[in-house]
Amino acid sequence: MRWLILGALLGLLLLYPSLLTVVAAIVAALLSKPVVVAFGLGLAVRLHLPRVRRWTR
Repeated sequence: MRWLILGALLGLLLLYPSLLTVVAAIVAALLSKPVVVAFGLGLAVRLHLPRVRRWTR
C-alpha cells in the first residue's frame, strides 16, 4: 500500500510539476510553526515508546 501511494504521488508530480512548489510551500509553512512541529514529534515518539502500566492493574 505504501508503494502504491508513493507511486501515485510521483505520478502526480510528473504530470503537474507546479504541484511540487505547492507541496514545498505547504511543508515550509507547517515547519515554520513550532507547535505543529512539537506535536508531530510527540506523536512520532509516542508511537515508539513501549506502553507503561502506571497505577492500574
